[in-house]
Amino acid sequence: MTGNVMTQNISTNIENGIMYITITRESKMNALNIQTLKDIREAVASIYENNEVKGVILTGAGTKAFAAGADISEFVNFNVEEGTRMSAEGHAVLNTIEKCPKPVIAAVNGFALGGGNELAMSCHMRIASENARFGQPEVNLGITPGYAGTQRLAQLIGRGLALEYLLTADMITAHDAYRMGLVNHVVPQDQLIAKCEEILSKVKTKSPAAVASVIRCVNAYYEKKMDGNNVEINEFGNFFGSEDFREGTSAFMEKRKANFKG
Repeated sequence: MTGNVMTQNISTNIENGIMYITITRESKMNALNIQTLKDIREAVASIYENNEVKGVILTGAGTKAFAAGADISEFVNFNVEEGTRMSAEGHAVLNTIEKCPKPVIAAVNGFALGGGNELAMSCHMRIASENARFGQPEVNLGITPGYAGTQRLAQLIGRGLALEYLLTADMITAHDAYRMGLVNHVVPQDQLIAKCEEILSKVKTKSPAAVASVIRCVNAYYEKKMDGNNVEINEFGNFFGSEDFREGTSAFMEKRKANFKG
């Protein structure tokens, strides 16, 4: 899936080096059915090796919801095996986003609940509109989060606060989310996409190889089977044989703007 694409669940288009992914299920508050997640995964995976794309902005259609949870009607009659498979597939989708070598920013334009919050948390950054609300209400349904909500929420806001919101199902306002470190910025609704573009406009001027490397190093911190420090040492050392390193250091010494090739 590349370029301008529209499915029943999402639309994608590429402009000025940015892929815009919009969940287009506005009448259902952009609820995440299984196919929607698969479509998002395909869109993100398609730009792993696409040199034209430098970053991704992921959002929901309309102004009320980024994604107001999973589509409950789809799994209400699942058995244990089906529920386990659904969770595993969801984890795989969100891991594709988290491991993307290009920065993925969630433009949270309203409710991000349950699977919607888990989707936002898998992105590298979150920018929230002032009306955004976050939460994991799964205990109200008698279940747990299934797409790594228990893991990423604890990583982002700490164990104590994560447990409070996971156990009470309370929603988090945009400004509280900013205070906790769940989101990077809070802006008026009409400035949401522009703020994401502002961040990516800066990233686009950097070495694509270095950007991808930084993402790998930060992700390694949270991988139990990896030593993030060793990953950083190896990533750092490898750049001394790269064209981007030679270009970046030459540009610095010559007091000019670097022209990175990636």
